[in-house]
Amino acid sequence: MQETTTLVDLLQSRAFQHPCRTAFTFLQDGETEAQSLTYQALAQEARSIATKLQTLAAKGERALLLYPPGLEFISAFFGCLYAQLVAVPAYPPRRNQKLTRLQAIVADTQATVVLTTKALLQNQQEWLQQAPELAAMQWLATDNIDVSLVSDWQLPQINSDTLAFLQYTSGSTGKPKGVMITHGNVLYNQRMIQQAYQHTDKTIVVGWLPLYHDMGLIGNILQPLYLGTSCYFMSPVAFLQKPIRWLQAISHYQATTSGGPNFAYELCVSKVTPEQIASLDLSSWELAFNGAEPVQAETLEKFAAKFKPCGFRKEAFYPCYGMAETTLLVSGGEKTTAPLVLNIDKSAIEQHQVVVTNEQQPETRQIVSCGKTWLEQKIAIAHPETLTQCSPQEVGEIWVSGANVAAGYWQRPEATQETFQAYLADTKEGTFLRTGDLGFIYNGELFVTGRIKDLIIIRGQNHYPQDIELTIQNSHPALRSGCGAAFSITVAGEERLVIAQEVERSYIRQLNVDEIVGAIRQAVSQQHELQVYAVVLLKTASIPKTSSGKIQRQACRNGFLAKTLDIIGEWQANLQQLELAELQASLEALWQYVQQAAHNTAQGEQATANSIFTSEKIKTWLVTHLAISLKMPPDEIDTQEPFAHYGLDSSVAVSMTDELSAWLGCELEPTIFWDYPSIEALAEHLTQQISFSPTLEKVSTAKDT
Repeated sequence: MQETTTLVDLLQSRAFQHPCRTAFTFLQDGETEAQSLTYQALAQEARSIATKLQTLAAKGERALLLYPPGLEFISAFFGCLYAQLVAVPAYPPRRNQKLTRLQAIVADTQATVVLTTKALLQNQQEWLQQAPELAAMQWLATDNIDVSLVSDWQLPQINSDTLAFLQYTSGSTGKPKGVMITHGNVLYNQRMIQQAYQHTDKTIVVGWLPLYHDMGLIGNILQPLYLGTSCYFMSPVAFLQKPIRWLQAISHYQATTSGGPNFAYELCVSKVTPEQIASLDLSSWELAFNGAEPVQAETLEKFAAKFKPCGFRKEAFYPCYGMAETTLLVSGGEKTTAPLVLNIDKSAIEQHQVVVTNEQQPETRQIVSCGKTWLEQKIAIAHPETLTQCSPQEVGEIWVSGANVAAGYWQRPEATQETFQAYLADTKEGTFLRTGDLGFIYNGELFVTGRIKDLIIIRGQNHYPQDIELTIQNSHPALRSGCGAAFSITVAGEERLVIAQEVERSYIRQLNVDEIVGAIRQAVSQQHELQVYAVVLLKTASIPKTSSGKIQRQACRNGFLAKTLDIIGEWQANLQQLELAELQASLEALWQYVQQAAHNTAQGEQATANSIFTSEKIKTWLVTHLAISLKMPPDEIDTQEPFAHYGLDSSVAVSMTDELSAWLGCELEPTIFWDYPSIEALAEHLTQQISFSPTLEKVSTAKDT
């Protein structure tokens, strides 16, 4: 295909070459072909809408797109491009939904026109009550425009540098930022996608991703247009209601390319039945892209195994990496090979060092490759603080340079300079986009490990929230996969871990908060050696997410602090200063008790160690000290529960071992809290060992052999 310079040129070319070829088909309820558009019909609708827009707004003004899933959005998007207006895709607010984000976008863009459908236009008054500023804008239902206007369209004077649309990031803090995407950005990224995915004119795309999001718009809509092929798509709601609909569409239309975030594959694994699998044929599915959130090796294995009987091949999985600031794609693998999964040392990666191991072990973490760079784009790994290039054995910030990198943030010169105009301090090479993501390159492939701002740093250790969230969601069946957030807050000058996690709907009526919280705290303690400060269990489908399904951890953190999350159960370490003082006094009394016994022994009184360090005295000491260390009321501590149940980590355990040794007047093995993992077990062991020592001075507590 001869290269074009704008998306308008591209659609005009497609309408001329393949006027009767079906470009897009919308599947109502994910199953029924409700509407279709040929390339010629799409070009005509775009010109008609553009003609109307050219009478309403000046070139370069912004037009807000508020559409339900369907073909109307596509026509309106191209109508804006044909009129040289800057399209601003957004999602239409639901009934009784707050318009805060929409208001922020309107204020930022100073948009003058709102494009929507006749049906949604009826909700205009409800929206205007919440956001009076919308009343000053011109509203246009694009499915009510006379097609005869097509002859009055005037070709705009645009080129590859012309701003095509603003892709608003789903930032969880502050105001949303509009990424400025030019025609040239889009076309270059389309060429990258075509080459990386090895797409041809035989490619068939099926999708369900929202069209106002970059993955849905760039990947599912503009890529088929770039190829001159067909796309069949449904609404995200249709997929979420019945995930089988996605796979049925792939099977029915013999799609070759389709995909979504990791949670979509998890949903299929958990929801699709063996009977449904028997009716599927996924043998045509050549490329199953997986992006927009961390790719889990376990998910790839489970999905491939479950759907192998209906023809799905593990080699079809295509983990990839990208973002709005790079138009869409940054990296992806080789289409014909299975995803590369590395086992890396957990402790090393927490220190930003890459140590690859040969096999999966408890101390390793599995991480999936996001492939390599394509065309002339360059990826660098840089130290976030020094801005110098990292060595291959170091984790650093992912930097990207290429024609697909957007022009910057709309009306934000300082943020644009900081994010889009970085230079490597040691080589002076630039400019680069600073992605804010952490990763490393191994054998030419990119591995993404997390985000800088999402890193949890407790006691000098780096913890990736994605790892903690996965641990939590595997700790109890009531917890929804892909619907939790781990973050830290500062409490009395100390970083403490907080968990916000959705609950499966079927568990809500008989929710056992204590059981679930205990499972979470135990799993986090055992696998990450962290204490959990607070757990909030959330109503199903209420956790803050982006339009593509990414967890908004900062929004969760802000909601936790502001008490605005939809909480159905909670727990928090809430030891008050008064209780703390009482516990400290109790510990002091135990010390004085031992000192008095030692004094009496020195005065000639007969006293054996086991008569002083009784099981009850030891249990009292352990409960009291555990309560102080974990900042929780002692009456919440069950002496038969494992220490891990209460989030006892290694640093606290070591500290308690030392103090217990001092109190008993003997040496204890540093692993004693793991060897005897509950208060009952440890107290019984210590009592038995002490019973073999006739005097206080000869207490031995060596582990039984």
